[in-house]
Amino acid sequence: MLIFENIHSFTESRDKMTFSEKLYNEAKSVGVELSTKALENFKTYYGMLIEYNEKMNLTAITEESEVIVKHFADSLCLLSKVGIKENAKVIDVGTGAGFPGIPLLIARPDIRLTLLDGLNKRLLFLADVLAKIGLTAEILHCRAEEGANNRKYREKFDFVTSRAVARQSVLCEYCLPYTKVGGLFVAMKGPKAAEELSESSKGISLLGGKVKEVIEYSLSDESSRSLIVTEKISKTPAKYPRHNSQIKNKPL
Repeated sequence: MLIFENIHSFTESRDKMTFSEKLYNEAKSVGVELSTKALENFKTYYGMLIEYNEKMNLTAITEESEVIVKHFADSLCLLSKVGIKENAKVIDVGTGAGFPGIPLLIARPDIRLTLLDGLNKRLLFLADVLAKIGLTAEILHCRAEEGANNRKYREKFDFVTSRAVARQSVLCEYCLPYTKVGGLFVAMKGPKAAEELSESSKGISLLGGKVKEVIEYSLSDESSRSLIVTEKISKTPAKYPRHNSQIKNKPL
């Protein structure tokens, strides 16, 4: 349902648009239509992001239009370019300020979301955001490799994602152990995905994954992005993930 009349015939400049108009247009441009409630929740999220960012390092991007494009719309691309099934169990590994997990939940409240991060103060911020917008997600404070060795989380997720956390050769060992067989691990990357993929193919195979596709796209600011979509085709051997120092120093 369109909530703005003649959404494509605005004559005002972008700078004169309201937050909701800017976000609606950006989301629409990446194939996602946001409800009035979702737009309200994103506005609240943005306000809290700016407020808390004065106390802790959440994001270097704070200008309204840039946050809308580079954080919110980019996160929403997972819904239109890959797709997440209804009521899917989703984990955002190394969520930081909540990207892409919180935008996904705002747009799709049906998903069962887990937000994982090693820094508790970020998770406290995200818990405050969730309480303010009236949505629910599991908050998980631990290192990625520790959570993946916990039977409660190991190979329990339909959709695993991570954004701007590590190179693919490292990230696959953090994330594929969370992915159930038949599920997807989707890494959100910049323009050099092909290079990262070439150095991680062996590790992905060892961990039970198979690269399904690489999706390349551009945001409205013309910045290039890529999604590396990996399907989990077999169980991850019990010896993985290894200790964090081994993962980083000797990628598979």
